Amino acid sequence: MSISTDTSVKARVHPSPNHGARPDEATIDMLILHYTGMPSAEAALQRLCDPSTEVSAHYFVHEDGQILQCVPESCRAWHAGKSTWKGEEDINSRSIGIEIVNPGHEWGYRSFPEQQIAAVSDLALDICARHGIAAWNVLAHSDIAPDRKEDPGELFPWEALARAGVGHHVDPAPIGGNLFMQEGDAGQPVEAVQSMLVLYGYGVDVSGEFDATTRHAVTAFQRHFRPEKVDGIVDQSTVETLHRLLAALPGF
Repeated sequence: MSISTDTSVKARVHPSPNHGARPDEATIDMLILHYTGMPSAEAALQRLCDPSTEVSAHYFVHEDGQILQCVPESCRAWHAGKSTWKGEEDINSRSIGIEIVNPGHEWGYRSFPEQQIAAVSDLALDICARHGIAAWNVLAHSDIAPDRKEDPGELFPWEALARAGVGHHVDPAPIGGNLFMQEGDAGQPVEAVQSMLVLYGYGVDVSGEFDATTRHAVTAFQRHFRPEKVDGIVDQSTVETLHRLLAALPGF
């Protein structure tokens, strides 16, 4: 077994058999962050390396900051599942996945230790620099699969990563205002919000109908970019924060 890793950040190889070849035309242009969502790090790592589970990730970051590489970056790890971003559905082929140890919402969700976030930041910065991954393509698992996933969740400190130079971040607009839209509503204002979500990358239909898919996308957006209040309801803060993010993208 080779002891070398792809990253220049200190890491140890812990190989998983769960991977395949990337398509020849695939370009790595996305970084997806997950939490392990299991009672222990040991159980999560065992699952990621068990051939019967058919799941894996390129990297695994312990709470103490120790980094393991489970799948070579040149290979297609099985971490994203059924997902979509900017109309693309085969996210595994174009992304690198990092699993971050945390029991998750089911097993006692808690804040991420500073040493763990420092390790994730260093690793992500290295990956993005080597592959030229744009800040707005550093995403949560919940961003690309909002109807299925919550990770890494509202406690994940995206702002800390942004200070380290990783990811797309703006200060969220303060909670307040009289604008509210929720599931069951319809009309042009709903269509406008759906259009903005699609422009950013979320997989919703611009129908003017505030359906369950839209609620899931709004919830995922709030978890990542406006975590103070995560309820799937479009308020003034949600709209203003989305405006700020879009305005900060190239070409807007």
